[in-house]
Amino acid sequence: MRFGLISRSSTIIVLAMLFTAPSQSAAQFPYGAPGHESALSIPTAQLIQAEELNRLLENKSAEKPLVLQVGSHVLFAESHIKWAEYAGPGSQPAGLNLLQQRVSMLSRKTLIVLYCGCCPWNRCPNLGPAFWQLHDMGFTRVKVLYLANNFGADWVSKGYAVEQGR
Repeated sequence: MRFGLISRSSTIIVLAMLFTAPSQSAAQFPYGAPGHESALSIPTAQLIQAEELNRLLENKSAEKPLVLQVGSHVLFAESHIKWAEYAGPGSQPAGLNLLQQRVSMLSRKTLIVLYCGCCPWNRCPNLGPAFWQLHDMGFTRVKVLYLANNFGADWVSKGYAVEQGR
C-alpha cells in the first residue's frame, strides 16, 4: 500500500515537472515569449490563404505586398512565388538577421507576406520566429501564407505563378 502511494506521488511530481515551465526572462527568447518558434503561435487573423495571395499578386490595380520566403535557400532556388525575395531561414539567428536587414528601412505600414512551405504548417520552424520578429519591430501589416502541407502541394500544384533561381 505504501509503495502505491509513493509511486503515485512520484508520478504526480514528474508530471508537474514536465508541464510546469520554469520562469524565464524575455531575454532568453529572442522571438518573444516561449512558443513563438512555432507557426501555430501566429494569430489566425494574420494568415492569408494561397488563393487570396494569388489573386492579390495577379490584380494589376491592387497594392502588391512584399513577399518574403523565410525557409531554405535550396527550396527558394528550386522554386518560389513569382516576385518573392529570399529573406533567410526564420529558425536561424543569421536568417532573422537577413530578414531584419531587408525590412529595416521600410515603413512599418508596408504590407508584407511571409511564407516558407518547407513542411506541413504545424511543423514549420521558420514562420513563427520570422512573424514575431517583424511584429516586435513594429510592422502592422504582416500576413503569413498558410500552406497546410508544403509549397509544392499548396502553391505549385495549383498552377500559381512561380519562378526558379536566385
